[in-house]
Amino acid sequence: MTGIMGLGGKNRVVLTVRDADVVAAALRQALAQASPLERPGLERAAAVVEATAAATEGRLRARWVRARLAAVEFTGDIASVAAVRALRRAEPELSLLAAVQLQKDAVAHPE
Repeated sequence: MTGIMGLGGKNRVVLTVRDADVVAAALRQALAQASPLERPGLERAAAVVEATAAATEGRLRARWVRARLAAVEFTGDIASVAAVRALRRAEPELSLLAAVQLQKDAVAHPE
């Protein structure tokens, strides 16, 4: 996930980038050509990609928030004001409103 820079001021956007469909298609093609020895591993990989692709955008944002909080070694309550501060320390370009909205996703989607 990445921010789109240059949108001006506090109106930054957090964009979810998903290319699981491309990975899934590549795995299906590899499975079609796989030897019996390769099949179990590729089938497991395909199942993992499908499960990941099924994640909602809210769940993806929640995962991103947790990763960003971990990057600044935040270990407190994710629903706290301290978590919003830590998220903004991890991502200084986030507005307060964006950080609070992302925090709500993380609270709504516990791991």
